[in-house]
Formats: sequence, structure tokens, C-alpha cells
Amino acid sequence: MSKPWLGLLFVAAVSTPTAAPLASPKTQPPGAKTAGVGWLALGSSVAHWAAELGDWAVVPENGGDCPSDMARVSGKYCTDVRHHCRVWLDDPTLPYARCGEYEQVAECVGTRRPMSFCIDRFEYTAPGDALPKNHMSFVTGSALCQSLGKRICTEAEWNFACEGEQMLPYPYGWRREPKCNQDRTDLYRMVVVDGHRQQVKKDDREPADARPDCVSPFGVYNLTGNLDESVLREEARLQQPFRNALKGGWWMAARNRCRPATTAHDDYYEDTQVGVRCCADLATPSPAATSREPPATDERSVAARSSVRHSS
Repeated sequence: MSKPWLGLLFVAAVSTPTAAPLASPKTQPPGAKTAGVGWLALGSSVAHWAAELGDWAVVPENGGDCPSDMARVSGKYCTDVRHHCRVWLDDPTLPYARCGEYEQVAECVGTRRPMSFCIDRFEYTAPGDALPKNHMSFVTGSALCQSLGKRICTEAEWNFACEGEQMLPYPYGWRREPKCNQDRTDLYRMVVVDGHRQQVKKDDREPADARPDCVSPFGVYNLTGNLDESVLREEARLQQPFRNALKGGWWMAARNRCRPATTAHDDYYEDTQVGVRCCADLATPSPAATSREPPATDERSVAARSSVRHSS
């Protein structure tokens, strides 16, 4: 019996990260090319998947660069980083304690590995909408990214896009600053549902381009604050339905840093504060890629598994 698994290909490249100028999140991509197969496929090993589906990875049409709505992230990523907080804003024993300022030295206690890929500059905003899309689960976010000729980001990709080779704790530096949509404390409101008063979460999303200073070394915006973003945990790619992590935090007063992740929710969890951002591979298709049919699979996307269910 075949077992579903996930394969991810990285084309290694090393360059100096450069922040790109602010661009509108409503700009339509100049036609990313996809070969009709998402990042979920069936097979017996990563090597087998690479051999069978490598040429069918998502590829920008301009041959190695990223589409205008995406930033290129290239360099050496550290798999495990240690930061040392100088000034705590909350009791450091609390699970979501905020650090006001870190020592300006990050320690790489893991290994450095080259990475190169494309990532959306902004949280996904549907054409014509003013606010980035929310109520996105890992499943529905994956399907949306695939429909755009992209894929969901891995946790390592998201981390690197946020912190850069400097391994910053915040995308904008070493000190927590009011540059992102965060640190709100008035989170709920009362509404009447079927004659009963009920507490619901307030929707305090902001437009994806509302805070130009909330930007990472690679020119990626709103990675912390505004909306949580689902990513794929590489080490959990077989652990359905708990393959996801939520990154970046939302508008509440919480960690809102590059490395922390929430992993308590399953792949179907969605809520007011959960959005999506997509990634894509940097790769050039082989000449044969445009002439051969992709290998048949029993399953084309995560969303094909079952209808979406909600978990609080």
C-alpha cells in the first residue's frame, strides 16, 4: 500500500540578502508556470520523488528569478539558533513571554545549509480585497498556493525569510519595536447569536502593505504580527494531520518573533487570525519538461483528502 509523503527540493545558492522595494500585494504575478502536480505526491522515497517530479516543480517563467510579487531568499540558513534576551517585557517563565531587547549576537548551534527559493512579499490578499485573507487552514492554504502555481512554505524557509543570515530575532532587528501589527490587548467583543450573548475574537487585520517598516532583511513584509501563517514542518511531513506550524504570531501581545511556532493545532484549524503566504522553488525546467506528461498520482493535493473540518 502506498504511503503519502512530502518531498521538497531546494536549489542551493549563496548570495548577500538584499531588501527589495515595497510593492503592492495586489500586483498579479506575471504567470508562474506549474506542471500540474502540487508538492504532495505518492512515492517510496525523497530520491524517487525528486527523480519523478523534479522537472515539474513550480518554476517562475523568467528562468531562475522570482515573480514580481515574490522575494528571492538566498544564503546559508542555520538549523538551530540561540538568542539571549537582555530585557524581558513579561515574566520569562510564561509560554508567550515577550523580549524587549536581545544581545546583538546570535549563536548558530545547528548547522549552516544553503537555501534559495521565492516567497511572497506579502500575506495573500485576494484581488479586489483590502485585507489579507484569513480563516485559512494548512489544508486550504496549501490548496490556494497550488492554485496560484506556488506551494506552502516550509518552516525553515519561513524562518530564513524572516531572520536572514544575521539570524535576527525580529525581522527588523534585535529590539522589539512597534513596527508590526502586534501587542493589542483588546482582543474580544460581545455579540448576540440566536438570542444569546457570545464572546468572539475581534478582527484587527490590517492591509498587507500598511506597515512598510515591518520588513525582513530579504524584503518580506508582515512576517510577524497581523496574521499567523501556516507552514510545513519538515520533520512532521508524515504526521498527518499535524504536519503544520503557525508562524509569526498575530495582533495579540505575544512572542511575534522569527523562530517560535505554534504546533498544537491540526492541519484543518482555521480562525480569524490565520492567513497564508506562499513559496516557490527556484529551478529551471529541463527541455523535456514541456513535452512529457507528469507521472500519475493517486492524490493531487492536500485538499483532496477530505472536506475541511474545524478544530479550536
